Amino acid sequence: MTKTAFIAIVGCPNVGKSSLLNKMLGQKIAIVSSKPQTTRTRIMGVLTQGDIQLVFTDTPGYHKPHNKLGEKMNQAVGDSIGGVDACLFVVESKGDIKKGELELVEKFGKMDMPVILAINKIDMLKDKEELLQRIVELNKLYDFEAIVPVCATDGQGVSDLIDEMEKLSFESPHFFPDDTLTDQPERVLAAEIIREKILRLMDKEVPHGIAVSIEKMRERDNQPIMDIEAVIYCERETHKGMVIGKKGAMLKKISTFARQDLEAFFDIKINLQTWVKVKEDWRNREGLIHNFGLD
Repeated sequence: MTKTAFIAIVGCPNVGKSSLLNKMLGQKIAIVSSKPQTTRTRIMGVLTQGDIQLVFTDTPGYHKPHNKLGEKMNQAVGDSIGGVDACLFVVESKGDIKKGELELVEKFGKMDMPVILAINKIDMLKDKEELLQRIVELNKLYDFEAIVPVCATDGQGVSDLIDEMEKLSFESPHFFPDDTLTDQPERVLAAEIIREKILRLMDKEVPHGIAVSIEKMRERDNQPIMDIEAVIYCERETHKGMVIGKKGAMLKKISTFARQDLEAFFDIKINLQTWVKVKEDWRNREGLIHNFGLD
């Protein structure tokens, strides 16, 4: 008898949702950075252990939108909650309860949604008393199926979290082959790997005004080499100069780190070519948002 559960991973920006998904899957499929709102679209990850298949949807951080892209990101969160069997609600181990978290809890209540609460970043706590206080505080918000303290970086509590989610699975055929890791096309994964390097190497507002489009991705005939051509889009000419850097230094660094990750992920030598172009105010232009696959 096989079982399945579709689970949306939700929470505010920068609480570690993508890191937690990667840790549960045992492989990186979602990009991670210290900057909020790294994830822009819904990313599906599949974990099959024995007869149980958990299908995760990693959603953008729920936040107050400042442009059309932000509105679409929030819409993706709402759509995801409405189409799953349960939610994995990720919060940090410290700090005040955020307005966005209260809004998400309200959505759970309206849908009578089964929810497991993951308290992430427990490695930042000095003693267990802090964690107990946090659990008591958060337990008042909702009738959670379980509350599991975790650390997405070192894996503490992750196996316990998976055990709790498996309890929510129901008798069903598996919807994906058992060796499936994600439903993301290779071009999307490649673009996200490049964008992650920009997020990690650059500061301030520039990374959030960045989109990456894969123009070519093709393996050479009779050669173990894949050619990838990517265009990095910025919102301003000044940003273009910053991405390229002095004598092309920043773009070279982005491309080098991206190529290393691409080779590790696709297990093939990569010939990566990158260009930088400007599309002014693209985050407020419906057509460009669509063209970049962010709707």
